[in-house]
Amino acid sequence: MRLPEALSRPSLTRRLVLLAVGWSLAALVIAAVVLALLFQQAALRRFDQNLSDLVDNLISGSTVENGEVIAPALTDQRALRPFSGRYWAIAEPTPDGRVRVIQPSRSVWDSELRTPPDLVKRLRSDPRKPVAYDIAGPSPGERIRGLARWALLYGRDRPVIFIFAEDREPIDRDVRNFMAATAAAFALLGAGLIGAVVIQVRVGLRPLFVLRREVAAVRRGKAERVEGDYPSELEPLAEELNALVAHNQETVERQRTHVGNLAHALKTPISVMITEASQRPGPLAEVVTRQAEVMRRQVDHHLRRARAAARAQGQGERTSVAEVLDELARTLERIFRDKGVVIDWDAPDDLYFLGERQDLLEIAGNGMENAGKWCRGKVRVRAAPETGETFVLTIEDDGPGLPPDRREEVLRRGARLDENAPGSGLGLSIVDELARAYRGSLNLGDSPMGGLSLTLRLPRAEA
Repeated sequence: MRLPEALSRPSLTRRLVLLAVGWSLAALVIAAVVLALLFQQAALRRFDQNLSDLVDNLISGSTVENGEVIAPALTDQRALRPFSGRYWAIAEPTPDGRVRVIQPSRSVWDSELRTPPDLVKRLRSDPRKPVAYDIAGPSPGERIRGLARWALLYGRDRPVIFIFAEDREPIDRDVRNFMAATAAAFALLGAGLIGAVVIQVRVGLRPLFVLRREVAAVRRGKAERVEGDYPSELEPLAEELNALVAHNQETVERQRTHVGNLAHALKTPISVMITEASQRPGPLAEVVTRQAEVMRRQVDHHLRRARAAARAQGQGERTSVAEVLDELARTLERIFRDKGVVIDWDAPDDLYFLGERQDLLEIAGNGMENAGKWCRGKVRVRAAPETGETFVLTIEDDGPGLPPDRREEVLRRGARLDENAPGSGLGLSIVDELARAYRGSLNLGDSPMGGLSLTLRLPRAEA
């Protein structure tokens, strides 16, 4: 499954937001885990300290009679109740390194108080240090934490191991509750950080968005240059853009000047040729006059195309589509009055062509003139927005139409499908080339009215 184009393109905003959010979330997760571990360690230390105090009480109250260890009379009711979760035992090491319980608490009942297999080894490695451990308790499914201490009692030559253990579920529950509360707090903090990061990036990059809008306004002809007070990092870019716009305008003006000079340079000799030929009648004069007229039309065509290309690359201008179509419809209905042509046109009042009025007159005029020339009496013209940057202009007629295999031929410069029809064969060629100069397109198809359909896609200016 492919991502939408807007998501697949690199985005500076998305990159900054994801980077900041990634680091923030990683830091929050690490901090939450560290806090949970610290809380668990602190809770275990308090738990072990309590067990150590109980073991010390057990040691201090124990006595030896006839070589046997006698436990003190403890008043802790939990140690007297079977499987209460608090257990103690007095034991001794065996020759094979195991622990043999001498006297257990009544809470152990008929079970046994388990100890780690290496408990004796760990106690012997440092007799002054107690050993804490976790192991299964006497009750099924119970986990206990025990603490054992190595001690020597007066009147007994063998060491004694004193053990106190307690169910660790309360401490585990406290740790779980702390972790849940910490997770909720850090989740809220993370959401706040993400929102703050998004706002920070949007505010920080706002000058870029403003610059983009101003460049778009220049391209659409709403402004002549980029204005505004930008941060020091963007000010050089704005100046370079203004310099580029100025250079582009100068280039367009030079092109227009060259085109005008070329027009004068070519039109004058052609006019002289036509004038001289008209003053000397004869077969040669007729040929010269006819070919000179063809040359004049070709020169006019190419000059129009060059001017349109120069204007399309320059600063944008806006032209009302409805006003142009209304003017063309009235003019062409008068031209084809003898034929009784009726032109039905429709265009929104807020639809604008991103280009000069003369070019839209050339594009729509040649297309509508072609339809009026070949129609039986009706021409339909419709203009409607397609996207935010383009609009569609459709010209249809009720004439004989055009076979699909001949549609490309009619777009070639000077091509005429009917030599008896008036014209130079440049009409649709001009429409196609001017549309391409504005990065648009022309498509020929069948009209529901029975004739030919011209579909033009042209750049749209904002209202």
